[in-house]
Amino acid sequence: MPARTRPVEKIAKASAQCSAEVAAYGKCVVTDYNSVHKDMCAKEFMRLKNCYLAASKKG
Repeated sequence: MPARTRPVEKIAKASAQCSAEVAAYGKCVVTDYNSVHKDMCAKEFMRLKNCYLAASKKG
């Protein structure tokens, strides 16, 4: 029986494959972190989300 992958391990593996997206989203948030609002970095977040989803399906 295969070993079960813990959710945190799955996220860590996906994060390793999405470093450019993580950096872009982080840079967007930090740009004006004192006045973060809804949809401020929606484009960057969606790229990050799509990368995570694709990476989690691979592994």
